[in-house]
Formats: sequence, C-alpha cells, structure tokens
Amino acid sequence: MQINEMIRDKEILVIDADGTKLGVMSARDAQKIAFEKNLDLVKIAPQAKPPVCRILDYGKYCFEQQKREKEARKNQKVVAIKEIRMFSAIDTHDFETKVNQAIKFLSAGDKLKVSVRFRKRAIAHPQLGEELLVRFKEACAEVGTVEKPPKMEGRSIVMFVSPKASK
Repeated sequence: MQINEMIRDKEILVIDADGTKLGVMSARDAQKIAFEKNLDLVKIAPQAKPPVCRILDYGKYCFEQQKREKEARKNQKVVAIKEIRMFSAIDTHDFETKVNQAIKFLSAGDKLKVSVRFRKRAIAHPQLGEELLVRFKEACAEVGTVEKPPKMEGRSIVMFVSPKASK
C-alpha cells in the first residue's frame, strides 16, 4: 500500500477523512491537504482510473485492520482429526470404551479416523474388521455420520466419521 510521498501519480481522486469526495487533483496538492490536517494520504484503489486515495490516520487504520483480522481468526473453528485404533479381535468392554471416546470427540466437533488394524494372520479375514466398523458406525449414529465408508489401506481398514450438524 502506498502512502504519502510514495504516491507519484499525476492525477488522483481524493476522498476526505469523513468520506466526502474532494475531486481529482495532483498528488502534491492532496499531500498538502493531508499534511495540513495532520493525516496521511493513502492509495486505496491503485487499479482505478484515476487511482483513488484517501486522507486518513494510517496508524489507526492499520491498528483497526489488525483488530478485524484477529477477531476473524478468533471466530474461526479449527476442526481436528482424532484417530481411534482398534484390532480385529477386540473385547466388548474395550469396544465400548472406544465408542465412548469417539462420542466425546464427535460431541466436541472433531472429525474421527477409525481404523481397524490386522495382526499376523488376521488379515485373511477382513470381513471381521468391516463388521466391527459397522457396529462402531451404529453405536455412534446419533452424534456422527460416516464421511468416507470403510476402505482397506495396507494392513488396516479405515473409515472417517464427521460430527452431525448441530440444530
């Protein structure tokens, strides 16, 4: 952004601090007006014909812009991807614990990556892992929906679950 002496255009459209148009004038005349008011001349639309400049307090303008950006970042929700790993031969209590953990993550608004890992010769029975993921999906149905269905990746089956939209 160009300010004060950096503006070297012959003619510019000048807007006053209160928003009134002062008209088309030379950059030097506009700088004099800004200097008399103890403000800065800032080029806000360089691509326009003629370029548009505004008389304002540049320090205050930068501060307010930073404040707006900070507020926008504060209102942004960062979605984390949590992972839950299980094995194809999992006990019922362990399964319930994983489901409770998944419900907690989904309620907090996080996405889930649920993977069932196969050890040694268990890879010969991938249908067991798929059945386990179907049971898991049914157990989490009230707080989450399946984003990507179960898919075999190497020695594990992976499924992605996202939280349901809140009403």
